[in-house]
Amino acid sequence: MKNYTVRLYSNSDFELWNDFVSKAKNATFLFHRNFMEYHKDRFEDYSMMVFYSDDLVSIIPANRVGDEVFSHQGLTYGGFVLKEKAKLGDVLAIAKSVLKFLNDKDIKNFIVKLIPSIYNHFFSEEIEYALFLTQAKLLRRDCLSVIDLSKKNSFSNHRKACIRKGEKNGLVVKEENEFNLFWNKILIPNLSKKHQAKPVHSLEEIVALKNKFPEKIRQFNVYHNDEIVAGTTVFIADKVAHPQYISGNDRKNELGSLDFLYHHLITEVFHQKDYFDFGPSHENNGKSINQGILFWKESFGAKITVQDFYKVKTSAYKQLENVFI
Repeated sequence: MKNYTVRLYSNSDFELWNDFVSKAKNATFLFHRNFMEYHKDRFEDYSMMVFYSDDLVSIIPANRVGDEVFSHQGLTYGGFVLKEKAKLGDVLAIAKSVLKFLNDKDIKNFIVKLIPSIYNHFFSEEIEYALFLTQAKLLRRDCLSVIDLSKKNSFSNHRKACIRKGEKNGLVVKEENEFNLFWNKILIPNLSKKHQAKPVHSLEEIVALKNKFPEKIRQFNVYHNDEIVAGTTVFIADKVAHPQYISGNDRKNELGSLDFLYHHLITEVFHQKDYFDFGPSHENNGKSINQGILFWKESFGAKITVQDFYKVKTSAYKQLENVFI
């Protein structure tokens, strides 16, 4: 195996890190430091950079909690971000180097939150094999409802009827550059009422992120008689459109507002993307499924792919030695 060196990210690596993200085979804008650092006060950053000689070959967005390191808990996905030309042997050596680095720092476990395969530019599942070799424990598996936009999809008859309801009610979808109307009139009241929760991103945070990533974060609102009745905030990767937030007022079923909105997004706005990722429909840390939400997504033609979460002991780096015979 080649010898790799690992070190923690520092502020002086800002440009190098971001340049790597722009060229990696399995990265999205969520790994850009301008995105990662909007909530840096909430996490002890422990992001790592792996070098072969002077060549940066992998980055790992991460944070530390006690004697454990996590694929960054402020991101939807993470894991090992790799160069396009990384081969299996390279990745096994990179994984070994990272685990040994963590073990030498008295980190006991690395919790890895894999990026779903639909976001990868190329096949990039070498880390799954490394996790198998290290006998990593599968902690969680989320089911993501995804529409493959390259294939012909058909909405259910019930969904079509709801879309027609939106048309008959004269609904209008508008893309907006501001978020305050959706956040304050729809999203925040609904989350508070139904889940006693707040959006992960505050209004100020989502506005700041939009300013930094204007093409990657887009807001769509639905209006009935010039009054907002629903909306969604969409995060956009190279291949995937993913609604980060979706919410409607109490009349959403009567008006057909969410169905009308998503029909518009899937067939008009993002039809040239490879995938439309509705995300998971889980509760109870992935062990329960909200059947109503899952039914709604599947009625648009969504199928299931999975996202896996693993815990690997850092001492298991020794199991990545002498793999090739």
